[in-house]
Amino acid sequence: MNEIDNKALEPQKGNYQEENIVTLDWKEHIRRRPGMYIGKLGDGTTSDDGIYVLLKEVLDNSIDEHMMGYGKTIDVKIEDKTVAVRDFGRGVPLGKVKDVASKMNTGAKYDSKAFKKSVGLNGVGIKAVNALSSKFLIESYREKKTKFVTFQQGNTISESELEESTENNGTLVEFVPDETIFGEYQYREEHIEPLLKNYVFLNTGLTISFNGKKFFSKNGLVDLLEENLTDEILYPIIHLHGEDIEVAITHTNQYGEEYYSFVNGQHTTQGGTHLTAFREATARVIREFYNRNFEFSDIRSGMVAAISIKVEEPVFESQTKTKLGSREISPDGVTINKFIGDFLKRELDNYLHKTPQTVDILQKKILNSEKERKAIAGITKLARERAKKANLHNKKLRDCRIHYNDSKGDNLAETSIFITEGDSASGSITKSRDPNLQAVFSLRGKPLNCFGLTKKVVYENEEFNLLQAALNIEDGMDGLRYNKIIIATDADTDGMHIRLLLLTFFLQFFPDLIKKNHVFILQTPLFRVRNKKKTIYCYTDEERTAAIKELGPNPEITRFKGLGEISPDEFANFIGEDMRLDKVTMRKEDLIKDLLEFYMGKNTMERQNFIIDNLVLLDQDS
Repeated sequence: MNEIDNKALEPQKGNYQEENIVTLDWKEHIRRRPGMYIGKLGDGTTSDDGIYVLLKEVLDNSIDEHMMGYGKTIDVKIEDKTVAVRDFGRGVPLGKVKDVASKMNTGAKYDSKAFKKSVGLNGVGIKAVNALSSKFLIESYREKKTKFVTFQQGNTISESELEESTENNGTLVEFVPDETIFGEYQYREEHIEPLLKNYVFLNTGLTISFNGKKFFSKNGLVDLLEENLTDEILYPIIHLHGEDIEVAITHTNQYGEEYYSFVNGQHTTQGGTHLTAFREATARVIREFYNRNFEFSDIRSGMVAAISIKVEEPVFESQTKTKLGSREISPDGVTINKFIGDFLKRELDNYLHKTPQTVDILQKKILNSEKERKAIAGITKLARERAKKANLHNKKLRDCRIHYNDSKGDNLAETSIFITEGDSASGSITKSRDPNLQAVFSLRGKPLNCFGLTKKVVYENEEFNLLQAALNIEDGMDGLRYNKIIIATDADTDGMHIRLLLLTFFLQFFPDLIKKNHVFILQTPLFRVRNKKKTIYCYTDEERTAAIKELGPNPEITRFKGLGEISPDEFANFIGEDMRLDKVTMRKEDLIKDLLEFYMGKNTMERQNFIIDNLVLLDQDS
């Protein structure tokens, strides 16, 4: 063989050779690819961050025990970064305590006789918690005996012998999420408590104790709706039970539809086949009851509902189980569509026949929705065409390449749109953004105060029409193109006013954007403090004082009066990985109508007195 032939056989950069094939053990694979098992990582500031998924994976096993009829109480304790979950179920079989936490494809949930309709599918979840924890302990109490095993990053540290125990049957899991994976993080009660409440809403009779605070539900999904309602209901909540299904339905005067869906106790935040079937069947049954050719959209306008079903061997579209993909309720071939449709045809139809007062109120609501829809029908087509045409050549919208409703992609949760005012601010953000994931929408001046107006204004007002088209939310949240809608305005009175006007728009016509945690406020620095060696951006007066102290005498201090004063190069520091966002949230007591009436209505004297009283309090505090 000549020299050229020999050289051709030498390994080249990028070649696919035997040495490129690597086999990872289970814990290495989880630690290298955590997103495959728990979604994103995060630092605990948002409810879908990985540290909450770890908690949920452990809780799901305890919930499964309760669903099988074992254990009425679950104790959860979180102190600093240490999480402890103690249930009072049957306890892990003592000979398998180590295996269930450290051997993939090991679990009881393959045996449908033991866990027929469980949340966890294949025993992967607790292994992921183990691998992603710097400390992990599992201890089982069973028939007056106990055994524990401790791990570090999935590696076994110690294993006890069988010992006598006076503890009640059950399992204790303690873990500390690994900071080398999650970075600096913090568990927040604001994200934990809604998770625990959902568990008790779905499991009446179950008590969950969290750091001594008890959660319990007597009325199931009725309690869930009442916990989340932000508008007055038009008629008493319809509560229907059946084998493997529970639903709660009511209407309010809010725009849009609002749903809470669950499968085997798992909150399917992205819906799935069961929610689709429920929406269709509910509207169909109501239309058939009235024997009127109502549009489904008119029937569902203002509907607030929850559905919980139990599915044998459910198939979810991801490991985090936020969207159901199953077509059948059980292996015997009954479809979810038929199961839900038959249940509602029987139970909802019966309920409507027995409650004429609800029937009258519901019909009035549907007719009002129909009337409003027809009122805007004449301008809708023109408005849509105008928005579509404008979007094609829209100077207001600098779009990104990846969108939240794309069919695939690992970073869809990071897609965002900045809503800003003025050419200079939008220009700075546009030049410094990530064009793959970040879009920019530029407002022209202050938006209209739409409080008290009908949805017709969304189509008549060019600014709102284009914003609605950019977000793709005219027909509901299913088409939402960005996970994060970020209001980026100046930190002055005009900027605050624009924020309020935008929030009024969302609350008035698209409240689900806020309820589903899609709306944020961008925090940008007020000051830049620098010397020849270092630059520090400060978001508060306290941070400015600390920066001056750190940099020594006579640093250069710049006060940013508006976003337009921040150069594109600097802006890149504020909308990247370290971006500071304040999530816009609502509390149970915040009824949308009352909230908007106070802040955006005509109650001038009441609002004036409120401002004066609070200025006095602020003055006293200072």
